[in-house]
Amino acid sequence: MTTDELLDLDPVIPVVVLDDAADAVPLAHALLDGGLHTIEITLRTPAALDAIGRIAAEVPRIAVGAGTISSPEQIEQARAAGARFLVSPGSTPRLLDAMQASELPFLAGCATPSDILALLERGITCAKLFPAEVVGGVAMAQALAGPFPHMRLCPTGGIIPATAPDYLRLPNIACVGGTWLARGPLGEDEALRRVTRLARAASRLRER
Repeated sequence: MTTDELLDLDPVIPVVVLDDAADAVPLAHALLDGGLHTIEITLRTPAALDAIGRIAAEVPRIAVGAGTISSPEQIEQARAAGARFLVSPGSTPRLLDAMQASELPFLAGCATPSDILALLERGITCAKLFPAEVVGGVAMAQALAGPFPHMRLCPTGGIIPATAPDYLRLPNIACVGGTWLARGPLGEDEALRRVTRLARAASRLRER
């Protein structure tokens, strides 16, 4: 899978923080039931790597990725756990070297035109715009399309279902990252049914 192929899977990549790895597999099934095929597990909790491993082993139909990648060491840990893609909140030469060497699809974080230029100089044409709402939201994403028409962006950070379609209408926006799909405890059936409902709505956002 290439990064472009990853970005074409869904209009929304669910961005999830998991405190309990036991929630990972039921969550992945709930997202699939709603029509989504990707999930980004952020490396913000001790359970994250275990959660990635469980999804990779038990729910291969969903592409599980590791988010909040901030060091080459985390890249190796994510690969070993079974992550199929990587997402970082920003980028440095050392981190970009490691992500490119990993041969996994990845979204390096960018927030400015200079960030994008640095990625393009490496031949990288897909990136995460973060934190999207803070750095200018839809207006910023639209402005970047002019000088960088071939850079495909996945805005993440502060996006909600009401604003996601505004991003997705732009020609340089491949998809968005959404933290609204799975929040709070996920151990109850009703919580998982809610995830499925939200995923089903998210899978149709391009139609709005």
